[in-house]
Amino acid sequence: MTAAITRSEHDLLGDRDIPADAYWGVHTLRATENFPITGTPISAYPHLIDALAAVKEAAALANEELGLLAPEKARAIVAACREIRAGKLHDQFVVDVIQGGAGTSTNMNANEVVANRALELLGRAKGEYAYLHPNEDVNLGQSTNDVYPTAVKVATVFAVRGLLKAMAVLQDSFARKAVEFRDVLKMGRTQLQDAVPMTLGQEFSAFAVMIEEDRSRLAEAVELIHEINLGATAIGTGLNAPAGYAEAARRHLSAITGLPLVTAANLVEATQDCGAFVQMSGVLKRIAVKLSKSCNDLRLLSSGPRAGLGEINLPPVQAGSSIMPGKVNPVIPEVVNQVAFEVIGNDVAITMAAEAGQLQLNAFEPIILHSLSESVTHLQSACLTLAERCVSGITANTERLRATVENSIGLVTALNPHIGYTAATDIAKEALVTGRGVAELVLEKGLLPAERLTDLLRPEVLAGSATEPVI
Repeated sequence: MTAAITRSEHDLLGDRDIPADAYWGVHTLRATENFPITGTPISAYPHLIDALAAVKEAAALANEELGLLAPEKARAIVAACREIRAGKLHDQFVVDVIQGGAGTSTNMNANEVVANRALELLGRAKGEYAYLHPNEDVNLGQSTNDVYPTAVKVATVFAVRGLLKAMAVLQDSFARKAVEFRDVLKMGRTQLQDAVPMTLGQEFSAFAVMIEEDRSRLAEAVELIHEINLGATAIGTGLNAPAGYAEAARRHLSAITGLPLVTAANLVEATQDCGAFVQMSGVLKRIAVKLSKSCNDLRLLSSGPRAGLGEINLPPVQAGSSIMPGKVNPVIPEVVNQVAFEVIGNDVAITMAAEAGQLQLNAFEPIILHSLSESVTHLQSACLTLAERCVSGITANTERLRATVENSIGLVTALNPHIGYTAATDIAKEALVTGRGVAELVLEKGLLPAERLTDLLRPEVLAGSATEPVI
């Protein structure tokens, strides 16, 4: 006998045929038809799928504990959720990541997959909802409006852990270069003009410190994401969730995820407020801006190789031109720049989505999830790529750097306290006009004895007291 190709499911709009082997059901089917937006299903966000399964597992345990869900149903739901958290059935989460309905389609997709796998574990066929129902059992005591934001927060916490680790790798890569270049003297620049001498180590140390500061800000921002509204149900009043459910569900979810989750003090506020996402996105934008600035510097410092600054060499990773033989481009910093632009754009989308919420619910959390996830995961990849494919292989053109210091007009600034501002200005003007060196002119005019001048132009003096890289 040939197995059935489809099964019939019913919702408020009528009956629909569902592929017999699909774990999703009629609500998911309609969502796939209604939201052909990005072509990216929610399965592309494994942290979200794991978080949804964790929420459903916690809810089942809480409902069993409160006597609302039969133990055999609870066991089947929990087992199905644990399989999903172990990586199974992720391909069954098929709704588009950007969707109308405040995430309802995502929640329905989760309910149906969990229910149909739980039915199989009970010895029933998919779609036999009389024995275990997606809404009445899997979604018991819940609403999309507390399930979805809670899952997004849990997913974000785990995603940010990966970004924090990647940032640490990049910070360490810059710090190692700071030590390697600690004695390499060069000219510092302000407004792209010669300023005063420094070491290349100090320059790379600054890159490392910028990353370190942003890691701290990101760790602070993620703390706010640990506040959840599970138990709020539709608008924060907890309708249809019994007394004790919110705390029981939170306790089980904390145990499942290992996260110190807390229930919001005011669930009505928490159900409509996306402020924690806005703050998280703001920190991601800060990271992107500073990372992009560092990449701009790397591209400038390595420009050339002969007609640019040419102070450092980025490792060649691919041919740079289809028409100019031998050309190598700074493609790794360039791709990181582009990730930064994307993150900045995502921050605008998150800002607008958070602002657009009305009354007791923000209906636009799907775009917040999508934008946050893209920002976090792309920044993580960008940091690792920059560290491994670029920073770790940077070399210094030491002799060129020293020559620019010796020939720089900016060198006179170091002598200003010893020969006076007026004399220093005259030396600078003459050096610029004649092309002669500052040290040569100072000696010629007898402004300082040779021994004193040599002492003042020592690298450790020129680079200031902080010759040791600050890392």
